[in-house]
Amino acid sequence: MSNKLSEVQARMNGVHGLESVVGAMRGIAAARSREARSRLDGIRACAQIVGAAIGDALLLIDDHASNETAKAGRDAAMVIVLCAEQGFVGTFNEHLIDAAFASSTGTERASSTEYLMLGDRGIVAATERGLNISWSAPMITHADEVPALADRLTGVLFQRMVAGRTTRVSVIHATPNPTATVEIVEQALLPFDYGRFSATSSTTSSATVRGNPPLITLAPRRLLSQLAEEYIFAQLCEAIMLSFAAENEARMRAMIAARTNVHDKLEALTGDFRRLRQEEITSEIVELSAGSIAAGRPSKKPRPRNGHGSTPSF
Repeated sequence: MSNKLSEVQARMNGVHGLESVVGAMRGIAAARSREARSRLDGIRACAQIVGAAIGDALLLIDDHASNETAKAGRDAAMVIVLCAEQGFVGTFNEHLIDAAFASSTGTERASSTEYLMLGDRGIVAATERGLNISWSAPMITHADEVPALADRLTGVLFQRMVAGRTTRVSVIHATPNPTATVEIVEQALLPFDYGRFSATSSTTSSATVRGNPPLITLAPRRLLSQLAEEYIFAQLCEAIMLSFAAENEARMRAMIAARTNVHDKLEALTGDFRRLRQEEITSEIVELSAGSIAAGRPSKKPRPRNGHGSTPSF
């Protein structure tokens, strides 16, 4: 009985330690998600400034509808999938991979789709599902790493564009969602939609107020191309930051579920401990009671006699 009691006590100590780990992981995930959310405004402000510059640059070009990305000879698609780098995120990666499969509708498109995957956990899950990954890289583990990863991803993207391997690019990522479900978004990056920065936008009115076109040192088309690349960089920064926040929210939900399971396990172990302890106490009481009863019984052993066969008298 004592061995069983000590085993239950050891398991309870281990579960208490696990509860501390779960609480710490939940706190870290909450802090990272909050930090990622706080940086979104800065990224969006940067994208807005670049968008305003694109609107000004469009005033210098007569043919606004021209699009360099539409001149490729074949229709090849690239899908960037942002998954989780670390574990304990539930079905986060599976939802993203399902969305990646759904983005390739039809046999021809699926065979010509090139997948770029971020996140080691997602890479493992995608490989098991048979997704053809042509390029992969680790996902960020801190918000400060977003610009470097977005810059690297932008470089890979435009290398393939220059080589004529890709004409359409989209990014699939999760966004923070207060509910328990994972919300997936697919955003088109290329062909670049210059219509969002048309001459009817507020940018044109600001240029009209200035009375003079902006001063530039580059050819207008080259300037516009570089601004478009900078805008895509800002879009990727936002997508990575949103995905990072969503990943940590998924980890928070997983830790909340784990904490509930830990509490249930502790209650079960506590019940076992009390039952075993009660059985041990009961057993000890029974043993003591049996010993007391045996000590209080009169002795049946015959008294010794003298040599004449009679008991001695005093």
